[in-house]
Amino acid sequence: MSKITPATRALAAASIAFTVHTYDYDPDAESIGLQAASALAEDPARVLKTLMALVDGKPVCVIVPSDQEISMKKLAAAAGGKSAQMMKPPEAERVTGFKVGGVSPSGQRRSVRTVIEQSALVHDQVYINGGQRGLQVRLKPDDARGVLKAVVADVVA
Repeated sequence: MSKITPATRALAAASIAFTVHTYDYDPDAESIGLQAASALAEDPARVLKTLMALVDGKPVCVIVPSDQEISMKKLAAAAGGKSAQMMKPPEAERVTGFKVGGVSPSGQRRSVRTVIEQSALVHDQVYINGGQRGLQVRLKPDDARGVLKAVVADVVA
C-alpha cells in the first residue's frame, strides 16, 4: 500500500505535521469510521469520518467523529444553506477523485466547502482519512481546520 496519496501530498505541501497509519480495511464493515477506530485501537471520537453531502445542490465535505451522525438541518445551516442531503457514492467519487472508503478532505480533485464538527477540536490529535482505504493520517485538528479552511460548527445529531 502506497503511503503517498493526493491527500498526503497536499498536507506535506502545506507544511502540516502528520503521521501515516495503516490498517486492514474491511469493505463489509457496517461503519468504515468505527472499523478504522477499532483497527487502530483508538477512541472513535478521535477517528474522524469524511462524508460528502449536498447543501442546496452544492458539494460540501463534512468531517465528524466516527461515532456520531450528522444532522442535515445543522449541516445546511453551517454551510449557509436551507437543505442538505448525503451525496450518492458515485458522485462523491467523481467530485473528490477518491474511492468511497478512502475519501479524504485534503487533496480532493476540486476544492469544496468543508465543515468540521466542533467537538473534534477538543482533541490534541485526530485521525482523518489519508486518501486511500486503510490509510489514516494523524494530525492536530487545528492544522486540519486551517489547511482545509473549514467552517467549525455543531453538525451532529
